[in-house]
Amino acid sequence: MEIGVNCIAIADHGTIEGALRMQDKAPFPVIVAEEILTLHGEIMGMFLKQGIPSGLSIEQTISRIRAQDALVCIPHPFDIFRLSALDSNIIEEIAEQIDAIEVFNSRSLLLYSSAKAQSFAQKHGIPGSAGSDAHTPYEIGNAYIEMPEFNGRDDFLRCLEKGKVFGHRTNPLVHFNSVWTRVKSNLK
Repeated sequence: MEIGVNCIAIADHGTIEGALRMQDKAPFPVIVAEEILTLHGEIMGMFLKQGIPSGLSIEQTISRIRAQDALVCIPHPFDIFRLSALDSNIIEEIAEQIDAIEVFNSRSLLLYSSAKAQSFAQKHGIPGSAGSDAHTPYEIGNAYIEMPEFNGRDDFLRCLEKGKVFGHRTNPLVHFNSVWTRVKSNLK
């Protein structure tokens, strides 16, 4: 990998298995994360030790993330094109329980969602994160945070507050690739 990565958070949908496998292979630290589909939309746990089942309420999911001393992060907030994004009213209701919120997602089609997430983060004093939302290898690094090196969960949060968001939007045509991949897998 020639993109200057010195740490990565891997957050697959509904599983931590890929992140656990990468921990053994990667030459840099891997944060074990998971995008968990709740009854209300997706939430991300970071620094997880075990996977969390989908289909729980937002409160139950946050409780299970906290039980692992992990972080609660909101992926792709305010993205009106994602059916899995949490409703803005729910994000507001759980604001005090959020450790980080994604202020830039390279797969979001509109910059509006990033601007709204940035405003929300500032209003509530929540550190902003960035996500490549990579579904293919060439998307890795499309969004990232330059931040001091950290040691563990608590230090990660402190360093994230000092971080600077970088990135560019992924070509929207990748969404067709994702849909085609799903269709092919359903045909098997």
